Amino acid sequence: MPREARILTTTQTTRPVNLRVRDDVRGLIDQAARVQGKSRSDFMIDAARRAAEEALLDQTLVRVDAKTYAQFIAILDRPPSGPGYDRLMSAPRPWSE
Repeated sequence: MPREARILTTTQTTRPVNLRVRDDVRGLIDQAARVQGKSRSDFMIDAARRAAEEALLDQTLVRVDAKTYAQFIAILDRPPSGPGYDRLMSAPRPWSE
């Protein structure tokens, strides 16, 4: 079977998820979905997927040896400096105008 035909015939299984939502929350979700040109289901699935990814990414553990950790902490403890930092600190602040 050609690759294109395999792609077209591949389907992913979907399963229902039932939620009970207050009317005001449902209205807010519907309004946001309309603004993005999505159905309520598509909007909620996208939002839930993003939240799930963020929750899992927040749990990522990176292990390093003591020397690498000490170098990392030393970098974080250095005061900020350099032309980029100086430019940022001298930029006009919109809230001060």
